[in-house]
Amino acid sequence: MFRPLELFIGLRYTRAKRRNHFISFISLISMLGIALGVTALITVLSVMNGFEKELRGRILSMVSHATITGYRGDISGWRELEDHARKHDRVLGVAPYIQKESMLQGARVAGAMVRGVMPALEVEVSDVGDHMQFGELSDLTQGSFNIVLGTELAFALGVHEGDKVTVFAPQVSATPVGVMPRLKRFTVVGAFEIGMYEYDRGLAIMHMEDAATLFRMGETVSGLRLKLDDLFAARTVAREMVADLPESYFVSDWTREHANYFRAVKMEKTVMAVILSLIVAVAAFNIVSTLVMVVTDKESDIAILRTLGSSPASIVGIFMVQGTLIGVIGTLLGAIGGVALALNVEPLVAALEQAFSVDFLAADVYYISDLPSDLRWHDVFVICGISFLMTALATLYPAWRGARTQPAEALRYE
Repeated sequence: MFRPLELFIGLRYTRAKRRNHFISFISLISMLGIALGVTALITVLSVMNGFEKELRGRILSMVSHATITGYRGDISGWRELEDHARKHDRVLGVAPYIQKESMLQGARVAGAMVRGVMPALEVEVSDVGDHMQFGELSDLTQGSFNIVLGTELAFALGVHEGDKVTVFAPQVSATPVGVMPRLKRFTVVGAFEIGMYEYDRGLAIMHMEDAATLFRMGETVSGLRLKLDDLFAARTVAREMVADLPESYFVSDWTREHANYFRAVKMEKTVMAVILSLIVAVAAFNIVSTLVMVVTDKESDIAILRTLGSSPASIVGIFMVQGTLIGVIGTLLGAIGGVALALNVEPLVAALEQAFSVDFLAADVYYISDLPSDLRWHDVFVICGISFLMTALATLYPAWRGARTQPAEALRYE
């Protein structure tokens, strides 16, 4: 049974000045190693959370939280379906769209995904209007045959504001001179930059009625895009809507459309956490060596305690208190340092860049030029818990070895 006696003696051993100062030095190194490991873990995971949050926001600025499509690739009578979708408590916005793969020709030729939207409704489900480099989404009016391109796509086509772009539909028309591809000339009125190459290079936006004319869609659309009050509830809402819709409709959500990407990010975070945990593990092994040397140094004290009636369990408790205290102090110092660093990593990196005249994330190379950080207290508690568990386990062998000390052998030459 663990009694206050073990706690008192364990704390006294920790505070006492030892004859062997090397033991004190190893204890300090162990404590600092644990603090460094916990600080690194909290900071790195916070930065990775920040990048994940930033990229997720950029993806969702173009991709809806949920999408309703038809199994045959189009939806007729979409207005009734829109009214039905808006009745759901968690749906904030609904917008129809037409989407087809096409070939575009300006000064050069490039393939891209062409999306027809209704600008008045598109703002309910997308933030593309907030990322315009020039022009406005409202410039896409019915019958004007205007088009908005991603900045990388505009560069690939070699076009600028006011230039003409020819869009080739994946269909053909029969003419007196033979079969000809369907095409239409559009005027470039805007360009957007999301910060994701997939969309900046591969997406062109036009008015939905113009897209319907080009692709001969008539009154049908490719689907409806939904915005929800909570993006993390997308999978639940998708299941609920599938249950209410006829079997001819299919509901997808953003977690399914980008499952591989977010699974890769999660795996990367897990691997990084395991690698950085090795720092804490090394510090915990230092605690083992420290306590082994303490046990050797205190053999006579252990023998006296045993002759006075202390049980082996009491000896185990004494050295567990000493080792655990090193781990607790190191973990607390690391938690304080990690939280402080994670909350201030952006201004700190900016100050370092200014002081040394370097750009860690150059704006002309990386889309995310700042170092984002998203501190999550759940991660802090988990990291501190794992650190404490490692240090507690590290005390078991030295404490067990101290409990096996035989009083007669230890006091033979005293």
